Amino acid sequence: MINYLKHDQIDQQRWDDCIAHAPNGLVYAWSWYLEIVHPRWEALVEIVDDKYLSVMPLTCNRKYGINYLFQPFFVQQLGVFSRQPVTQETTLRFLKAIPRKFRLVEIRLNEGNPLPEGQKRVDYHRNHLLDLNHDYDTLLSNYHDNNKRNLKKSLNNNLRLVKQVPVETIIALFRENRGASVTHWGDPEYERLERLTAKAMSSSNAFVYGVESSDKQDVICGALFMVSHNRITFLFSGNNALGKDQHAMVFLLDQVIREFAGQPLVLDFEGSDDENLARFYHGFGSHRVFYPGYTFRFF
Repeated sequence: MINYLKHDQIDQQRWDDCIAHAPNGLVYAWSWYLEIVHPRWEALVEIVDDKYLSVMPLTCNRKYGINYLFQPFFVQQLGVFSRQPVTQETTLRFLKAIPRKFRLVEIRLNEGNPLPEGQKRVDYHRNHLLDLNHDYDTLLSNYHDNNKRNLKKSLNNNLRLVKQVPVETIIALFRENRGASVTHWGDPEYERLERLTAKAMSSSNAFVYGVESSDKQDVICGALFMVSHNRITFLFSGNNALGKDQHAMVFLLDQVIREFAGQPLVLDFEGSDDENLARFYHGFGSHRVFYPGYTFRFF
């Protein structure tokens, strides 16, 4: 039986125990992550022998008198997480268990949530993953020609990797450059990202790397990575004009790949449905995976 639990009914210790043992677990599903990206989140929970066997976060809100589910910022995938491999039947059971009080549902499930082919109200989104459990030379040999050329250019620019960069530095890079056109993010979103980073780093679930230019000694590019379930997730980045010109992002990602090569880890590029970004991520030899989105309107 699947139970609908309000926020104060969720046993977060049992929740995290389920996420810890879920083959399809992701960093976004930890209770501490959900507490920051969407306080007062609710859930669907299947309980067996006093354990949470399978769970599904419900990130909900209410506007104009309508209760709805949505995908929070800094969360690519949610959906059903289980101690057992999730079947099509399990995914469908959870979707059908979403309370009808939610009149609008626009959520993203995870890549471990299979659904029947042609399932109504479902579309698919693209992600890119790179298996790091190979030596660096093998990984490098799988880079596409354009990424190899740009990496060579970045090495000729004598860029320098800097570890333990404050995330505020990366946020400032983003806001002053690409973020200037991201009008739906404001101070609350960036402050939430700062809190998320601080909490993740306190439990060794994150690291922030930057790249300095050889001439200016300033951070010209940087990225925040989340670490959980043998997966390194490329969550957020910033890059300025000089960083773009000197191919600093190629350099940074190559440095991460070099550092963690040969370990049983996956580098999750977190996207993308954008063709240009998808081409860039695929250029590191990553493979495409798809995860479902679910949209339902009950009016």
